[in-house]
Amino acid sequence: MKLARRFFCSLLLAFVVGSAGAADLGTARPEAVGMSSQRLKLLTTEMKSLAERGELSGVVTMVARKGKVVHLEAAGKRELENGTPMQKDSIFRIYSMTKPITGVAMMILFEQGKWQLNDPVSKYIPEFADLKVAKVDPANGAVTTVPSNHPMTMRELMSHSGGLTYGFFGGTAVDKQYVENKVFDQGQPMQTFIERLGKTPLLFQPGERWHYSVSVDVQGYLVEKLSGQSFPEFLQEHVFGPLKMVDTAFYVPAAKMNRFVEFYYRGKDGKSVKHPGVADYSKPPVFPSGGGGLVSTASDYMRFCQMLLNGGALDGQRILSPLTVKLMRTNMLPESARTMGPGTGFGLDFAVVEDPAAAGGFAGEGTFYWGGFAGTWFWIDPVYELIVIGMIQQRGDDMPDLRALSRALTYQSIVEE
Repeated sequence: MKLARRFFCSLLLAFVVGSAGAADLGTARPEAVGMSSQRLKLLTTEMKSLAERGELSGVVTMVARKGKVVHLEAAGKRELENGTPMQKDSIFRIYSMTKPITGVAMMILFEQGKWQLNDPVSKYIPEFADLKVAKVDPANGAVTTVPSNHPMTMRELMSHSGGLTYGFFGGTAVDKQYVENKVFDQGQPMQTFIERLGKTPLLFQPGERWHYSVSVDVQGYLVEKLSGQSFPEFLQEHVFGPLKMVDTAFYVPAAKMNRFVEFYYRGKDGKSVKHPGVADYSKPPVFPSGGGGLVSTASDYMRFCQMLLNGGALDGQRILSPLTVKLMRTNMLPESARTMGPGTGFGLDFAVVEDPAAAGGFAGEGTFYWGGFAGTWFWIDPVYELIVIGMIQQRGDDMPDLRALSRALTYQSIVEE
């Protein structure tokens, strides 16, 4: 009888959580970690409803609390044209969710004494030794330059406050120069990117404000310079290998292409079409982008997040010191540079919730998070020992606010603090 009961419980747990990938972390019923199964089921229900109504092509959501996975569900389609169902182990372009991984790589080198937060970036990148700052004439739009009031620091580079921009996300005169000079041409090697960037003026004085930028691609280049390894090799040896992130890389091998999710754009008419201009992920890239080049699965990214929530270690593999993780999720922006949302600061490659009520409620103080261009999102809450990951591949008009929705539906399921 006891054997039969154990067998039934094993089957039930597998049904609740879902996959072998999640089981690697350890699984539990929500009630075992202070959550309500009935309430958490609303997350599954709502995501499936969005997919059925055509508002989402497909989605995978994953939740862990107190080191145990309590939710892993897939809804909708991996590919609309053939009606291929989304799977729990589907592979996604995580775009800017690459940034925290690059940040961890940088902090591994920080722990080795290879660089310091207050060092000038030009100490490691000579091409940045004489960066100028753009000055735009409001009358005619003419761009001149003035000297920077201090060299961009590594702290400013890692908190998007160094004066860099992106090019294709903005319409400033400097953004136009990025585009015209092909600064962020991912068909060229990283060295070419650095050389062109060094010849382009900064958008503003270093430390003046927070502004989303190519800073983390510069960090990917720095990982190579400081380690003597290629960026992909460093990540595999120091992050992906130790954490058993078996599906995270800069490309998708042929054997895994049948798990790779199509990227869609949803128009004003409510119809989804394949997103234009998507890079080829079938082979290793010339430019392994530290700011947005990786693909991954929900389960792989959960292992990365759990390592951070654990203070830098997972399954006996220590990646970082707890002190380093704490530093990463500490706001680095001076009061004068706070241009993010209410209650939110920015650490080292993460946004950080400093005032939960001002930031929108629910999340514990010190929650750190980010997202990706194709709609992926995650957050790590050290107060409630909670990790939530969402994976989609869709942009467009009238997209549902999935981060806010999943935040409400996850936190309302916590019944014991």
